[in-house]
Amino acid sequence: MSSTPPRPVSVSELTGHVKAILEGTFPSICVEGEISDLTRPRSGHIYFTLKDEHSQIRGVIWRSTAARMTTQLKEGQSVLCFGDVEVYAARGSYSLVVRKVQTQGLGPLQQAFLELKQKLNAEGLFAAERKRDLPRFPKRLGVVTSPSGAAIRDFLKAASQRWPGVEILIIPTLVQGQGASESIAKAIHTAQKISPTLDTLVVTRGGGSLEDLWCFNEEPVVRAIAQCKIPTISAVGHEVDITLCDLAADVRALTPTDGATCALPDRDLIAGSLTDLRARLDRTARNAINSRQNRLDALQTRSILKRPHELVQRRFRQLDELDARGRKAMWTRIALNKAKLGKAAATLSALSPLNVLSRGYSVTLDSQDNTIQNPDQVKPGDVIRSRVEYGDIESVVKQVVTYDE
Repeated sequence: MSSTPPRPVSVSELTGHVKAILEGTFPSICVEGEISDLTRPRSGHIYFTLKDEHSQIRGVIWRSTAARMTTQLKEGQSVLCFGDVEVYAARGSYSLVVRKVQTQGLGPLQQAFLELKQKLNAEGLFAAERKRDLPRFPKRLGVVTSPSGAAIRDFLKAASQRWPGVEILIIPTLVQGQGASESIAKAIHTAQKISPTLDTLVVTRGGGSLEDLWCFNEEPVVRAIAQCKIPTISAVGHEVDITLCDLAADVRALTPTDGATCALPDRDLIAGSLTDLRARLDRTARNAINSRQNRLDALQTRSILKRPHELVQRRFRQLDELDARGRKAMWTRIALNKAKLGKAAATLSALSPLNVLSRGYSVTLDSQDNTIQNPDQVKPGDVIRSRVEYGDIESVVKQVVTYDE
């Protein structure tokens, strides 16, 4: 056996051999699989992953071929791809260059996704009325994710820029592969036992294929999020990735960075709002002060405040005037009534029988002081009294004489 080592070959030579063998062995082939990670960049080419339950291969449809295609490719479709196996020497990878695509319906993963979605939606796990508002100024955040993934780094970076004072607790979990769904569900239950209570819980991981994100579509994880007592944010994958966790959570974030944006207020925006409020408060206070100062200035110009005793003195003068007017009116009324009384007295005196007595006449009264006007009022023997000007004369009737008319 020769001990001489084989001649070394370069990476390019090895890749060239592999390329020649693969492309020579599979010059044209039909491959069945399910589409995932479908992207359409501005170049017009179409890139995707063709997979089955155990393996996957990258596929590409060049722009010239894509322009002639009438089939609209979608995530989760089961397809037949006709094309050639090609080795990309610069990366040492191989892919399927597709010339024709024939659709076969939904793939098994996409079908399972839709069936579970329909089931949970019928139970009301995705209902809008179950969604809760997130606290505006959380003090403690919980993040369920892999502590070594890019998602947590993106989240922490965005959180530090957005609201630095928040306390963030990382609840570690698997986010991909076997056992990931049980690990995530357990982490969500653990987060609810933390004391003091968390204000918001974020479940997150970076982007990936449908298979990579499948644990976030499994029933235990979806139910754990729906039943979580803490307001939840699902920040799984990229903007195009939609999982059942996104539908069950209170808020769906497009990316881990967007998860921090949803969970935390914007420090700069709050600072700007406070500045505006302070300016408004200053303006309002200054306007109120100026308004009251103007009122004080106006009051100072009023004579009542310049010479307060003048009002009292003016009231005294008015009172004296009213007193004089009252007295004058009273004496005038007394004089008038006195004149009326004198006139009435003169009239009464003229009619008084006492004045007749002063002229030599008398008035005859019986024993009851009734005036005797008719002889029939007395009889012989009665005592009568005659009133003259200066006294009374009592007499006894001896005889009553009646004169005929």
